[in-house]
Amino acid sequence: MKAEPAVQRQLLELAKVDAELSRTAHRRRTLPELAEIDAGEKTARERRDALVSVETAASDLDREIARQEKEIESVRAREDRDRKLLASGSVNSKQMTDIEHELQTLQRRQSALEDDLLELMEQREALGMDAQRTGAEVDKAEAEVAAAIARRDEAFKDLDTTRARRDEDRAKLLPRFPEPLLKLYERVREHKGIGAALLRARRCGACQLELDRNTVNEIKAAPEDDVIQCENCGAILVRTMESGL
Repeated sequence: MKAEPAVQRQLLELAKVDAELSRTAHRRRTLPELAEIDAGEKTARERRDALVSVETAASDLDREIARQEKEIESVRAREDRDRKLLASGSVNSKQMTDIEHELQTLQRRQSALEDDLLELMEQREALGMDAQRTGAEVDKAEAEVAAAIARRDEAFKDLDTTRARRDEDRAKLLPRFPEPLLKLYERVREHKGIGAALLRARRCGACQLELDRNTVNEIKAAPEDDVIQCENCGAILVRTMESGL
């Protein structure tokens, strides 16, 4: 393939633009904020799940406390009824003995229920504190994710601006190249990442391979308008005064 030396040298400008576009794309894919957001969202989900678990347990305890309080009220009502019967004087001695025995049983029952209720209320208080603490952890995790998203979006904005500028630069450069040369450049860049590079001090600027003597002699003997490619990476080797030929 043939191309004017001046046109070949302009490939270095295109390669420079493409290198920056590649760095910009890589930067966009590997922003630390992306990993931070993923980790933060995982943490936030875990803490929200923990909060739901605590709130569910608290709700279960609230129902148990309500049931226990209702049973205590029932025992108290039964006790009040028995005391009124005793005070009325309308019961015989056997009934009085039975009622007094029942009152003792009810008092013991009420005492046990109240002890159970106190324990339940202590558990509920502890769960309330857990819910408060876990809720604060959820808020903190979500705030950290929101901050990371804001930083990511700002970084994306800067990177998109850079990409748009380099896309404009690239569009201005493309018409300078004959179609066969451009197709070769694009094909090499697609497969190897770098389409053209400076041959400097007998070394390929793309893969950094130092050319052997025979290859250097062949390049020296080649006409200036010959398009030379690196035998190792395929990049178009642009010859200048720095090439050491």
